[in-house]
Amino acid sequence: MDSSIRTTLGEDGTVTVTVLGEIDFSNADEVADGIRDALVDWTPATVLVDLRDASFIDSTGLGALIEGYRAATERDIEFAVVNPSDTFRRVLNVTGLSDFFGLIEPAASAEAEPSRASGS
Repeated sequence: MDSSIRTTLGEDGTVTVTVLGEIDFSNADEVADGIRDALVDWTPATVLVDLRDASFIDSTGLGALIEGYRAATERDIEFAVVNPSDTFRRVLNVTGLSDFFGLIEPAASAEAEPSRASGS
């Protein structure tokens, strides 16, 4: 079976854990373990969980991300989720996990927000 994650170390010391495919009950432990292993193996200042290649997430997948967040914060390592699809972004917003995971809005969305707020 192929791995659901790919881990890379950037030149700046940031570790990126890229999730591939679905994050569900069948591989949530692998995802959480992959994040924890990256923290232990490289002790980065920042770990990014890249969801660009992830296609689905269920509650156990969210639990794996929460476990990764906790492991990072216990070691004073910055943790952020990046590149979620629109569907993932909605799930993270509805569950209140966007802020928890340091989810950064894409530039286009960030620029659109103030204009909507100022028009209210």
